[in-house]
Amino acid sequence: MMGLTKLVLYLTMCGIYALSKPTEKKDRAIHDKELSDKVHDDAESFDYDHDAFLGAEQAKTFDQLTPEESKERLGMIVDKIDDDKDGFVTEAELKAWIKRAQKRYIFENVGRQWPDFDSNQDGLVSWEEYRNVTYGYYMEDGDTDDSYNYKQMMARDERRFKRADQNADLFATKEEFTAFLHPEEYDHMKDIVVLETMEDIDKNGDGFIDLDEYIGDMYTADSDGHEPEWVKTEREQFTEFRDRNKDGKMDKEETKDWILPADYDHAEAEARHLVYESDENKDGKLSKEEIVKKYDLFVGSQATDFGEALVRHDEF
Repeated sequence: MMGLTKLVLYLTMCGIYALSKPTEKKDRAIHDKELSDKVHDDAESFDYDHDAFLGAEQAKTFDQLTPEESKERLGMIVDKIDDDKDGFVTEAELKAWIKRAQKRYIFENVGRQWPDFDSNQDGLVSWEEYRNVTYGYYMEDGDTDDSYNYKQMMARDERRFKRADQNADLFATKEEFTAFLHPEEYDHMKDIVVLETMEDIDKNGDGFIDLDEYIGDMYTADSDGHEPEWVKTEREQFTEFRDRNKDGKMDKEETKDWILPADYDHAEAEARHLVYESDENKDGKLSKEEIVKKYDLFVGSQATDFGEALVRHDEF
């Protein structure tokens, strides 16, 4: 039934999109999200930094700990951030932690789905387990009028699963399974995101996206043939900027530049900021003592559920 639920939902969403208002724009570009909706002004408060370091939901619970307790818990978090266990936190390690904090809701979502797919409860999800749960109903039912579409979807999922499965053993850890379900969040999965996008839009199957396919993906003309201004703007965008080599179509690299633009990296900027503000001896990395001394920049004297944060980090 899991497979039936997924496929019915997929077909339902396709129908919703097909029946949506013709003037609504479908945006495929994936942008780097802000770390907080608060203003980043350390002269006023460190609220932005707290949201960035812990995630907004965790930062909301800052109301229990004393400064001493906060420093102790922060020290425990520092040990988690220090991946190579050399006693220091680098800008790269801090950036990775911030990105993880911002993606906590994704890990929670995967955690909820995990028991459904890990059928034998061995702590891994095999391709066979995923395939059986998702498509087993249709595999048992044999060929139907829609079997070709299901087989296409299964082949596409298998290709994505294998890309997420970095050691190529056809078993996914939670991290690999998260990359499979949320490929847009992982650098090594970006080529798959581009490929799947091109397959969705490339209606004539020539391996490129032409102007009509580009516009047709985001806009369905209404009965009177009137185009909104944004459609005209998108035509110009395609001709002037998307199609860089001016051959009338977008190839893989041009499509990647469109849907995965080189945005400002908020996590990298925040990591750099935190290191700059805390690095007393200016050696380019942070000791636990330097971080704890500036605890109010990272977590303040208000409490967050650090214990839960640590458990979740360990789970993934």
